Amino acid sequence: MRENSPYHRFNDFLAPGADRFRVLGNLLEELGFGYSSIVLGAPNGRKLRHFFVLPHRGQGFLPGEPPAIVLVAHYDRAAGSPGANDNSAAVFMLLEAGLKMRETSLRNWLIVFTDKEELGPGEGIRDQGSYGLARSLRETALRDCRYYIFDACGSGDTLIISTMADHLIKNETGPGAARKMRIVKALRDGALKTARNLMMDRVLLAPTPFSDDAGFLRAGLAAQTITVLPSREAAGLASLLRSKPECINALISREAKKTGKPFPLPETWRSLNGPGDSPLRLTPKNYGRVVKFACELCRG
Repeated sequence: MRENSPYHRFNDFLAPGADRFRVLGNLLEELGFGYSSIVLGAPNGRKLRHFFVLPHRGQGFLPGEPPAIVLVAHYDRAAGSPGANDNSAAVFMLLEAGLKMRETSLRNWLIVFTDKEELGPGEGIRDQGSYGLARSLRETALRDCRYYIFDACGSGDTLIISTMADHLIKNETGPGAARKMRIVKALRDGALKTARNLMMDRVLLAPTPFSDDAGFLRAGLAAQTITVLPSREAAGLASLLRSKPECINALISREAKKTGKPFPLPETWRSLNGPGDSPLRLTPKNYGRVVKFACELCRG
């Protein structure tokens, strides 16, 4: 294990009944990051706790000089699931990226770990933690940052740059929708440019399951989701969507996750939110691809 690596606390984070808020807060202290815990109310009255993570303790932002890039990952998990891929792996990858950027004195970034990405029965986008968070961010200097969401990045070698936002926005009208679409396109172009700069050979544009970008978009902030699939599953998904584009609506609405119909999700996505999302499905040898990608986004 490398010095200052975050992964020595990974099993603590996955443990049944773990207080993931406490484990993550203690790890941020240990690694010397500066951070704040932002508490916001939710529609059901629950208090949601989001982490804002800076390179160093005591570091703040100068007025009018917010970070250019915000890297986002949710730290909650579905009840009854270890949550290894959804979304523990991405949380720790962003911590590793933060350490690497700090070593090179790169300071134009912020990491946000969100609470309550996972929804319960009968809940909708406005119940998602990212919805209330994005509404608050719109009133701050952080409203104009570029937001990249990392979700389910721990299994596979193919970077999926999500196009879900296109399908969520397409039925909206008015100048707000047009502006969000322009920003989404710029974010996606930035992600593709980053992948080219790194000469990444396994990259796919495709719609992806419900994530924090849904809450951000509903609240009026554009965000770009990044995820990962094994190459065989990515190829199968691309082929299926070419032949049956009508499957897209089922995918982004989460209906496909319930029964496997009307089309089969990639196995990696089917395992999310259940007991099958265990560390056995993770591919740590590929973590470096995502970490490099996150760092390069911020350098760009």
